[in-house]
Amino acid sequence: MARSASVNTDQVHELLLQALETERGGIQIYTAALKAAVNDDLKKEWNEYLEETRTHEQVLTRVFEQLELDTEAASPGREVVAHLGASLVKAIEMAIKHDTPEAAQLVAAECVVLAETKDHQNWELIGKVVEQGGALAKVLEPAYKAVESDEDHHLYHTMGWGRELWIQSLGMPAVLPPPEEVKNVETAIGASRAEQSREQMLGRKH
Repeated sequence: MARSASVNTDQVHELLLQALETERGGIQIYTAALKAAVNDDLKKEWNEYLEETRTHEQVLTRVFEQLELDTEAASPGREVVAHLGASLVKAIEMAIKHDTPEAAQLVAAECVVLAETKDHQNWELIGKVVEQGGALAKVLEPAYKAVESDEDHHLYHTMGWGRELWIQSLGMPAVLPPPEEVKNVETAIGASRAEQSREQMLGRKH
């Protein structure tokens, strides 16, 4: 990789390795989460996210090809990401085996949120690299534009699902699908506004 005065290209390489491993882990996590999904709307949502995550892996693979990087290169950070991903899959499988279907679905939602939090940060950081300009940015910018809005969607919508499924499990009125889904939220501010609107949505239900 060509060196830039303002960007540590070795660390960009590390970020890309972790990002690719996160997407690969995400495919496994969504596959496991779908086995735990009980709600039909959530199942449909996660099926879409699984397909989008497969596309994200392909996008990153093309980035590696363009930068002449090894997609299978190892690093301590990548190893940690792989371990965390496998642990989340195992957690979902444990819940399916030992808990009620509703509880397993909730565990799956929480595991997806944990995975998507890392995934979302990866792409946010890739965006920061793009802002620096230069040869790296030219390669990364199309990938960033293709993926970043999906990551916002995955994180904020699943956070909404997790919250509402918890509320439902506590015996309180829940909004399902969650407000984030209804309002098609794709920003942190939008997610906050959607959560604040849930009482109004509940009011309209009664």
